[in-house]
Amino acid sequence: MNKQVQAPEEPSAAERIEERAERVKQATSSAVAGAKEAVGRAADHVEESLHHATDKAADAATRANAKASEYRERGREAYGEAVDRADEWLDKARDYVREKPVQSIAIALGAGWLLGRILRR
Repeated sequence: MNKQVQAPEEPSAAERIEERAERVKQATSSAVAGAKEAVGRAADHVEESLHHATDKAADAATRANAKASEYRERGREAYGEAVDRADEWLDKARDYVREKPVQSIAIALGAGWLLGRILRR
C-alpha cells in the first residue's frame, strides 16, 4: 500500500478569474449601495433646504405685500388730506374775493405785473 500524499489541487485559472470577478461584483454592489445611500441623504438635504428657502421666500413676499398695502393706505390718506387742505384754501380764497372784490382784483393785477417783470428777464 503505497500512500501517496497528494497536494491540494490548485484552482484553475478560470476558477480564479470567476472568484475574483465575484469579489469585484460584491465590492461594486457595496459601493453602489453606499453611493445610493449618500445620494439619497444629499437629495433629502437638498429637498429640505429648498422647502426652507421656499418658506422664507413666501414669508418675505407676504411681509412685502403687507408693507405695500400699508404704504398704499398711507398714500391714500396723505392724498386725501392734501385734497382737503387745497379745498379749504380754495374756499378761503373764494370767501376773500366775495368779501373784498376790489382788493382781490388789485392783488391779482399786482401779482400779474410782478410775474410779468420777472419772466421778461
